[in-house]
Amino acid sequence: MTTTSALPRSESVDVMLLLEGTFPYVSGGVSSWVNQIVRGFPEYRFGAVFLGSRPEDYGDMRYALPDNFVPLEVHHVQDVREPPAAASHRGDAKAFELNAALHETLRAARGAQGAQGGIAPGNAGERRRGIVPMLADGGPLSERAFLYSERSWEFVTDQYRRFCTDPSFVDYFWTVRIMHAPIWMLARIAGSLIPARCYHSISTGYAGLLGAMLRQRTGRRLLLSEHGIYTKERKIDLFQSTWIADNRGVFDKDPSQVAYFRDTWVRFFETLGRMCYDASDRIVALYETNRLRQIADGAPPERTTNVANGINLPRLAALRERRRDDPPPVLCLIGRVVPIKDVKTFIRAMRTVVARLPGAEGWIAGPEDEDPAYAEECHAIAASLGLQASVKFLGFQKIDDILPKVGLVVLSSISEALPLVLLEGFAAGVPAVATDVGSCRQLIHGLPGDDAASGAAGDVVRIADPEALAGAALRLLEDPAAWRAAQAAGIRRVETLYTQDMMFGRYRELYEWALQDPKGAAPGEGWTGGA
Repeated sequence: MTTTSALPRSESVDVMLLLEGTFPYVSGGVSSWVNQIVRGFPEYRFGAVFLGSRPEDYGDMRYALPDNFVPLEVHHVQDVREPPAAASHRGDAKAFELNAALHETLRAARGAQGAQGGIAPGNAGERRRGIVPMLADGGPLSERAFLYSERSWEFVTDQYRRFCTDPSFVDYFWTVRIMHAPIWMLARIAGSLIPARCYHSISTGYAGLLGAMLRQRTGRRLLLSEHGIYTKERKIDLFQSTWIADNRGVFDKDPSQVAYFRDTWVRFFETLGRMCYDASDRIVALYETNRLRQIADGAPPERTTNVANGINLPRLAALRERRRDDPPPVLCLIGRVVPIKDVKTFIRAMRTVVARLPGAEGWIAGPEDEDPAYAEECHAIAASLGLQASVKFLGFQKIDDILPKVGLVVLSSISEALPLVLLEGFAAGVPAVATDVGSCRQLIHGLPGDDAASGAAGDVVRIADPEALAGAALRLLEDPAAWRAAQAAGIRRVETLYTQDMMFGRYRELYEWALQDPKGAAPGEGWTGGA
């Protein structure tokens, strides 16, 4: 654990942010949003727990920390830690019975969800809540009990015999150990963290589990804001990963079935998500489709609400004065160079664009250090297509510097929520072409009614279709009248629905309620705000 020494210390904070792989060490939409929220409420003292993978995966902070941001604790869930001293013991029978019952309930619920489209009835939530206090040091499901008790060994071997379709018990044993190791790190953090009047997690996953532990330990309220749906994005990562073992022989593999260890990791993060939903007092989505997805994944409907992202309209609107009248033939992808952004499709689309508009350029404005191997592949594709002069990798850029120079913001992602970059582009007078993910269709074509009637702020295309992406971009860049109509629609949309003042107003309601003394109220009790 690292506590930043450059920051002032505090004995307590108003809002403790629980951050996983975002602010202040990773740039991007979610991190920008965290920075925006902290600066938007100078009357509150914020602290944060940053959960990362390994220390070597992060460099220096990417953001200057606001004055009202006090303690920052940094923890890395993949840090190798000396295990507790070995001490054989039988283990707590009731605790492991509860653990076994929870696993059975989760399997039944998951099966029912797949078959029926919803969560199966039962007391899984009660069992999940019952597990949390047992995880602390000295508890019946502590790290020592997990590593060394006979009942733990019996449970692991029984689960392997009953369910594992991979023949390697050694891989199964170490997968279970590696998967669960961060849980006890989180329990130690929850036991030592300075007091907070409320907690605010920006995802489920490890940060969400830490929030559930803190909610149960302290009784203080927990807010959850999901930008993307964490479990969905982790599934994408896990299905693309190459480090997960599959020891089945070629004749044992069923192409219609996910490898057991891969599915085990998916189920693990699904469970963390439900534990966070159980504990959260308010569960915020960016738009209605994601709110419904949260409910399908186990979130209590009465605790869910939508709060759209908002942008600093006066600052970004001023950038319009720096634009030329006609659209420059510059397409810009603003984002991290990682697989989920599908930068390769953008590069391939540029081949078609340049063939029609020889002077066109494709700018990739985002850091390349999160997945260097993928970034190297992107450079290689650009070179193989002869696009070295047309496709430019600019690294991290300030949007105020780059937006006045581009004709289109392009988003080629395979998964998004409500991307700030589209809103920022609209405010600065830049239309967009985006894949049909998250709320991109809503942002570009508008909500039903008056918003949609105001026109499209660009175009939406299928995922992983470079020809469609190129065609949509060319239709706008080659027709200045169509481009200006899209520009006007984007400006109207962001000014009407997506300002940061609107967003701050909704979060002010949430914070004012969360900061009240809950007096032992169960999660979700006492909320009278609108959904």
